[in-house]
Amino acid sequence: TEEQINAFLQNYFTVVRPQEMAERSAAWLAKVEKKSGVQKTESGLLYKVVKAGDDSVKATDDRDVVVVHYEGTTDDGTVFDSSYERGEPAEFPLNHVIPGWTEGMKLVGKGGKIVLWLPSDLAYGPRGAGRNIGPNQALKFEVELLDVKPFAEETPAEEVAPEAAPAE
Repeated sequence: TEEQINAFLQNYFTVVRPQEMAERSAAWLAKVEKKSGVQKTESGLLYKVVKAGDDSVKATDDRDVVVVHYEGTTDDGTVFDSSYERGEPAEFPLNHVIPGWTEGMKLVGKGGKIVLWLPSDLAYGPRGAGRNIGPNQALKFEVELLDVKPFAEETPAEEVAPEAAPAE
């Protein structure tokens, strides 16, 4: 019946598929973790610094803005996003991106290059993103950090007292 079909599809897309992707992602990340030079943070982010860059110019605050060139791929190598393909770097504050980026961009200095492997909980989680990123899918990003613009608190303009009118 139509009701049975709908129930089957709902179960497949909300339970079966997310579970399969979680298992597939965990297996992929386990293989990546064993590769030479790959390090793991406390959160589970895997990374490899390809080029350290300038450690004196590094993102330190989640509100810092980074300028990057990057390519994001799934575990099978499918490119889902690329600033290279768009022909221009991306610029964004670290507190407006997925958690794996916020953490990963603090691990390399200006001019550096890093590869990030994000477990699903540091990427798009159980919801996925669009057609190309499934629920519970781990992702890989190759990122060149072109620039860091440190966050600066805006100071309110000092109130300026109007000058006294000249005496007549």
